[in-house]
Amino acid sequence: MTDLPTQNGPLSGIKVVELAGIGPGPYAGQLLADMGADVIVIDRPGGALVPKAIDARGKKSMVLDLKKPEAVAALLKIVETADVLIEGLRPGVTERMGVGPDVCHAMNPRLIYGRMTGWGQTGPWSHMAGHDINYIGMTGVLNAIGKDGQPPVPPLNMIGDFGGGSMFLVNGILAALVERGRTGEGNIVDAAIVDGTNSLMSFVHGMAGLGQWRTKREANLLDGAMPFYRCYMTADGKFMAVGCIEPQFFAAMMDRLPIDKDAYGGQHDRTAWAKQHEMLEDVFATK
Repeated sequence: MTDLPTQNGPLSGIKVVELAGIGPGPYAGQLLADMGADVIVIDRPGGALVPKAIDARGKKSMVLDLKKPEAVAALLKIVETADVLIEGLRPGVTERMGVGPDVCHAMNPRLIYGRMTGWGQTGPWSHMAGHDINYIGMTGVLNAIGKDGQPPVPPLNMIGDFGGGSMFLVNGILAALVERGRTGEGNIVDAAIVDGTNSLMSFVHGMAGLGQWRTKREANLLDGAMPFYRCYMTADGKFMAVGCIEPQFFAAMMDRLPIDKDAYGGQHDRTAWAKQHEMLEDVFATK
């Protein structure tokens, strides 16, 4: 077990047990550690699943083979005084190991038991394999990103794993800690990436319900359809990100570009957008 300097922050004094995993669970633990929590990662024998520099900042590490009863007993001893436990294993795995929420809460009723899955703990897809691209594909996020007429572009794993997963898990854990301050009781935070990602789409779903969003790519305000909200290639092979939705910002851009305003046309004239795209592409390609 490696000792690290004591951290200060809003979660100083909060003890978190993190069962080793990859992606959204460890990142959630990282965020809690960054806020001052004392995070202990329970690693498997044989080393960590990912290089420790990625998501181990400020954390401690303990190696336990949870296939052995004595290791499970050691983990439960730690859980007795913990505030939060984070696990991102397949549904039912921690229960089979003997460290599920019922067992842990019997030993520590104040524990916040945080769970991270792709499809949820129950349901017909709960045991199905998946990655970020699958979760965001099912929610419509993936369909909205990319060039029209071409395959959607995966936005790394930021939206599903870390946006719909880690952020919602941390949000739930922090809310449970606040609630525990009132009731003295722990809770289970069940975060499913597909649910969190679908929540991130609320704005788009709302606009679609008002008839202001189309499922066709490059046909909407924020997906590259509008000449004033997209990226343009520059002369050195890099790109300029242009985002001037508000009329005063659009006017400021036009004042600085060598473009004939009358030939360009109105900012929101859809019939002129194809021409405007070309005009801006030509200008940005010169510098």
